[in-house]
Amino acid sequence: MKGGLKLAVDLAASLAAAALKAVVPRVAAPKPKPPRKARARAAAPEKPPVPTRSMPAASDRAGLHRCEHGARHYRIFKPGMTTAAPPLLVMLHGCGQTPADFAKGTGMNALAKAFGLIVVYPAQPREAHPTRCWNWFQPEDNRRGAGEAALLASLTRDLVRKHGADPGRVYVAGLSAGASMALALARAYPELFAAVGVHSGLPAGAARDQASALVAMQRGDPGLRLMLPMPTIVFHGSHDRVVNPRNGRLVVLRAREPYPALRGTETAGQVPNGRAYRRTVYRLGAGRPLVEHWSVAGSGHAWSGGSSRGRFTDPKGPDASREMIRFFLRHSLSARKRASLARAVPDAQDERSAGPAS
Repeated sequence: MKGGLKLAVDLAASLAAAALKAVVPRVAAPKPKPPRKARARAAAPEKPPVPTRSMPAASDRAGLHRCEHGARHYRIFKPGMTTAAPPLLVMLHGCGQTPADFAKGTGMNALAKAFGLIVVYPAQPREAHPTRCWNWFQPEDNRRGAGEAALLASLTRDLVRKHGADPGRVYVAGLSAGASMALALARAYPELFAAVGVHSGLPAGAARDQASALVAMQRGDPGLRLMLPMPTIVFHGSHDRVVNPRNGRLVVLRAREPYPALRGTETAGQVPNGRAYRRTVYRLGAGRPLVEHWSVAGSGHAWSGGSSRGRFTDPKGPDASREMIRFFLRHSLSARKRASLARAVPDAQDERSAGPAS
């Protein structure tokens, strides 16, 4: 009897406990908190992906410029960099050359890409000269406001505006007839160009027609006195049989004249497995080079350090293209200086004195 009573009591207690468990709600065990950084990431809104800006690629394109002085085709190389207001270099080819040939021979586009320059190569057509020479010797083509000089100045201004180039860092260089036209252009428009590069060329005003041009090329001619300063770098081969090397020395003489007291220092060098050269640098005190003369020993009528892919090049010489860019980028013109030069140039062009030759 006692055993049965105990069993009944245990059964009643078990049923009561089950009933109570069913009535009272079950409380879940608390979950562990995530780390603080994880909570912060979860709370922050998801950011949209940032679009990647692709750098503009370098380009080499053809163009045509028209103005009241005529029209010229050209090629323009842009380095593909995003630098605001890059410098602009005008490259004038020699006789018998084309813009494409000149670009290959000088290797200027590769350097322009490295240094961030825009380079333009105007083309001289056969209609203007049978062998594509620039008419540097014709008065109607080499003076301010006339002929090819005015056309090239118009082209330069147009490209500065269209391509956002720096108007204070515009340069001009050339080979042979192109070098002579570069000098005439810089003399006629000193407010437009901050420096000029002359390879195997003649002084501005060294000839008045084709006959006198041939004489000047063979013997040398001092040309016209420069009244306004123009930083100038000159390359000339010592064995040039087309344009007498004396012309290179005369270009340097004229370039030095507008400066009060330039100090010259001469150094000798040798290209490894190449040509020897003499470099003379003229400065005011310890300042930047204002005039440079590179005489390349044994080189002929050819672009020093150029590529054999182009005509009229001498791969064994010092790199004229690189040295010109180095020289150019040391020089610029402020807006105030450009305005001052533009006012002064008409009076300066009236000066026709030839001065002594050397």
